[in-house]
Amino acid sequence: MDLNEEQEVLLSQQPAHLWRRRKLELMQWTEREKQTVAAKRTEIWNDVEVDAELVDALTLLHRAGVRTEFSCAGVSPLDEPVDHSLYAYVTLVQNEAADRFVTYALTQMRNRLLVTLETGTGRYDLSSFFIGHNRSFCWWMQYCAAHFMDRNDYSVVT
Repeated sequence: MDLNEEQEVLLSQQPAHLWRRRKLELMQWTEREKQTVAAKRTEIWNDVEVDAELVDALTLLHRAGVRTEFSCAGVSPLDEPVDHSLYAYVTLVQNEAADRFVTYALTQMRNRLLVTLETGTGRYDLSSFFIGHNRSFCWWMQYCAAHFMDRNDYSVVT
């Protein structure tokens, strides 16, 4: 194996029955008719358009020294690239603060959180494990970011 090759390491540990549930949810999601419940809302955050549902969490993470890239809440149920992501996600740039946050988020969100580390790029991908739980993922990310800050387990960025 080429050591420069990109490798993705799964850091979360969902049991086999949850992976089966996720596969079933994915099959059901692809088959059902999708209707718009609410339009996707975005905001400009650090010169990047992001989902409004993630702005508070991204702001708290930034203050804690965790750099973020790419985020999507995908809260519209339509299967369109602009309006939808099958699952919500946030990409973190690996550093000491991100390492600590990922560890903390895994303990808080447990099986709700899917975390992979791309070793070649040093990026964590955090996403909702369950299909269609995008809003709850956004809520949990904000909860974890706020409590991570409250624990003084961070270095403040001004």
